[in-house]
Amino acid sequence: MLKVSVHSGLQLQSRNRKDVRAVKIVAISTLIVHVNHRGDWLHIVVETDAGIAGVGEASHNSNDALCAAAVEQFSQILEGEDPRKIARIRQMLRRKDGGRAYNTALSGLEQALWDVLAQSLGVPLHVLFGGAVRDRLRLYANINRHVRDRSPEGFARAARQAADEGFTAIKMAPFDELRHPYRYRTGPRADWRAGVERVRAVRKAIGDEVELAVDCHSRMEVSEAVVVGQELAELNLFWYEEPVAHTDPEGLAAVASRVPQPIASAESVFGVEGFRPFTAERCVDVIMPDVKHCGGILELNEIAAAARTRQVQVAPHNPAGPLSTAATAQAAATWPNFYILEFAWGEVDWRSELLTPPERIEEGHLVLSEEPGTGHRLNAKTVEAHRVSVAGSTDSSKVRFG
Repeated sequence: MLKVSVHSGLQLQSRNRKDVRAVKIVAISTLIVHVNHRGDWLHIVVETDAGIAGVGEASHNSNDALCAAAVEQFSQILEGEDPRKIARIRQMLRRKDGGRAYNTALSGLEQALWDVLAQSLGVPLHVLFGGAVRDRLRLYANINRHVRDRSPEGFARAARQAADEGFTAIKMAPFDELRHPYRYRTGPRADWRAGVERVRAVRKAIGDEVELAVDCHSRMEVSEAVVVGQELAELNLFWYEEPVAHTDPEGLAAVASRVPQPIASAESVFGVEGFRPFTAERCVDVIMPDVKHCGGILELNEIAAAARTRQVQVAPHNPAGPLSTAATAQAAATWPNFYILEFAWGEVDWRSELLTPPERIEEGHLVLSEEPGTGHRLNAKTVEAHRVSVAGSTDSSKVRFG
């Protein structure tokens, strides 16, 4: 018999070794909660015959219907499999050209499998990766999804409010007028100057003590990105994010060599192999793997380890729900080269009610959970209050993801 243990005030049930070893998947399903016009939060639930349910997040997948269809396929393939054989399941389901919806579904499933494994052992997930080197993770407030008034004053008000709540770093996406440079257009390309004015307004509102990052959503060509980066130099950014697309690592390197700000990128890249230009070749200063898109928690750890060998900092991309925040934190708490974690500030007023126990944000930091698994369960009451079907979910293919 395993001894009864106490972890963060929670009495864990005793399990004999036979019980721990006999775990099988009985169902895998999706739960979608409506957030706003920019997208919903899609969760993947893995149920087992041992009464343990693991959860993961697969939001912002580009198409909820395709993602949910992939999850249904996973459920059929994996019924009766041991959910703790994560490496085996990854190999079974991994595709070279899966696409964003499939890769995000796979990433969310993998999070849920780790949650099951850690719960079955009665430990927080970070213990399985060697234990945490920090018990709090610094956050930056991404204000973009909160700001409806897109004037300089609207951005400034939101940034000041986030700073007043204790966040010491803020990110904004100010270049609304720009679209991807290679998209079809009939007239002249829109100007970037309105975006720069928004950044100036935010810097004035928050002062020099609060750090500020700018996300360009890959909307510039190299020459334009250099001009804008130089224009922003006096505003002391802590990074300049994806001025050109991550699919152009040479272009990112060219921008990095000609602007004063650190360059951040790679939020949509899948797999440790996909990160090679950003780690082995170090075309940027900061990489931004997203646990929902990169392949899951194990892939996230491997990417961080590869970055460490080249002294590249890791700031996980995370403009989503509290479940992906929790999963990312359990991994990132173990990295020596963790930089900062994204937090979708002010997106919905019920965010704190979605998980049990709620995530703890203190003075701009996320307090690492010591509960078993990723540390949180979905709150059934809140889920039911905001739940939508796949057919009723926001069409994520029409929204921007920053």
